[in-house]
This record gives sequence, structure tokens and C-alpha cells, in this order.
Amino acid sequence: MSHLSTHVLDAVRGTPAHGVAVVLADVDGMPIASGATDSDGRIADVAGDLGAGTYRIRFDTGAWFAENGVEGFYPEITICFAITDPTRHHHVPVLLSPFAYSTYRGS
Repeated sequence: MSHLSTHVLDAVRGTPAHGVAVVLADVDGMPIASGATDSDGRIADVAGDLGAGTYRIRFDTGAWFAENGVEGFYPEITICFAITDPTRHHHVPVLLSPFAYSTYRGS
């Protein structure tokens, strides 16, 4: 079974984004797991074992921006992704700024 990790970096400050709330859901939106990024901006194991399928991971960036006194354009980021090989580790990083973000399939 696959394991999922994430990492959020504050691209403006060049530091980890500590305390970003994250929810992992199945393709229908049913929550599977939740947590918050640690002091290094990471969640090492978002949900334990995940099988093949389509998932959505949502980052509560609006609350994080508000807590840090930043006006942001994106109140949340939702990334839909597919696990096709559940024997591999999957990593979904986010580079975050108030008016842009990017993501990619990490390792």
C-alpha cells in the first residue's frame, strides 16, 4: 500500500509553512485523514496505507494566511491526484505565496 506525505513551503519568506491544516479525502469528498504541517512544514504520513484510486488533498491556506497577518488570494488549495501504483510512496508538495502556488509529484 502507498504512503502519502506533503510539504508546504512559504515561498515569500523561504521557510517552512508551519501549522497549515490539511485534509485528505477520497474522490467523492469523504474525509480520510486530517492533520497540520509540523515545524518543518511537513506531514510525513498523511493517512497510512492508501490503495490505488483518486484522492483530493486540501490545504487551508486562508486560515494560515490570516494567522500570519497576510492577505492571500487563495483561501484553500485543493489538489486532485491519482495513485496508480500503491507500492510507491507519493509526495504532494506545495510552494505557497499569497497570490500564487505550485505543486508537483514529489518523491
